[in-house]
Amino acid sequence: MITAEASVAEIVKAHPKRLIRRVNREYSQPLRFAVQLFFVALNLWIGVQFYLWVRWAESGGRALEVSRPAGVEGWLPIEGLMQSKYFLFTGQVPRVHAAGFFLFASFLIISFVFRKSFCSWLCPVGTVSEYLWKFGRYTFRRNFQLPRWADIALRSLKYILLSFFAYAVASMSVGAIAQFLGSSYALVVDVRMLNFFRYLGGTTAFVVLGLVIASILVQNFWCRYLCPYGAFLGLASLLSPARITRNLGTCIDCAKCAKACPSTLPVDKLVQIRSAECTGCLECVAVCPANNTLALSLPAGLRTRRVIPAWTMAAGIAIIFFGLVGYAKITGHWNTELPQQVYLYLVPNANEQQHPTVAGN
Repeated sequence: MITAEASVAEIVKAHPKRLIRRVNREYSQPLRFAVQLFFVALNLWIGVQFYLWVRWAESGGRALEVSRPAGVEGWLPIEGLMQSKYFLFTGQVPRVHAAGFFLFASFLIISFVFRKSFCSWLCPVGTVSEYLWKFGRYTFRRNFQLPRWADIALRSLKYILLSFFAYAVASMSVGAIAQFLGSSYALVVDVRMLNFFRYLGGTTAFVVLGLVIASILVQNFWCRYLCPYGAFLGLASLLSPARITRNLGTCIDCAKCAKACPSTLPVDKLVQIRSAECTGCLECVAVCPANNTLALSLPAGLRTRRVIPAWTMAAGIAIIFFGLVGYAKITGHWNTELPQQVYLYLVPNANEQQHPTVAGN
């Protein structure tokens, strides 16, 4: 059966169109780079302050005292998933690491509104990964692509990891989650995360080095194959009404969009990109030479679309992120309030805290 869309595509191929070049300047990538740079700097600042706070606690309060940056909780997505379940079932914001809950919620909302743009606009790991493969392309004049069967098999790994974490959280009752969040282990789980990188073992360092090399050679190796957080946000983005859309009437079938796509999606073959792998990076839009052809847009009718400009996307991401962070701070939910003596005792012994055994029901 030949669909109307297929018929239009056949007509387009039979009658090549004249290129009408875009008249407006394309600035999505410089804008995205500015947002990436800001969030990398923000995370570096949070990381340094958190390290100094840990050193203060480890010294017994004798070192220079700095405040604990609650933003570090954004690096605890599994705890954010647990907190989200707790909030949905109780209507109450968790008292422990509430900043992580609000950050997790902001990333989830951003993914719903603007596709999986957290990965390509905000995530510092995604930013580092992107510039590693760009460095590889500059150095070797190319990036390497895995065979299709290997690509599909490896892509499933991040969903397998996500399934494991999702099952673990789903099997916990609300009471069990509250018990976990109130445990000494949960109170310093962020310190344990820091210690993991401070005291890398030989095997772990070798694995990290392997991931760096793989990221140089293969586009977005970590994000594409191993990141369960990106897998979760990608599934959430499937509900987003915003999609990359292609205008068949003006497209000249140059395939530049498909070549530019970091997720290797066949942008030049589809009218809409619905894939969970689309990160909303707009690289395909940036390289398209034809006017009014490729855009991130919302459906406005059966035959029309409402284009989302890059500046609107950047502004929307900022409003969602800073709006939720601001709300958390104004309502007093941002910082975890604990006596200093609790931290002075727990932080130096963070790695000795045992994971609590909690019942699922």
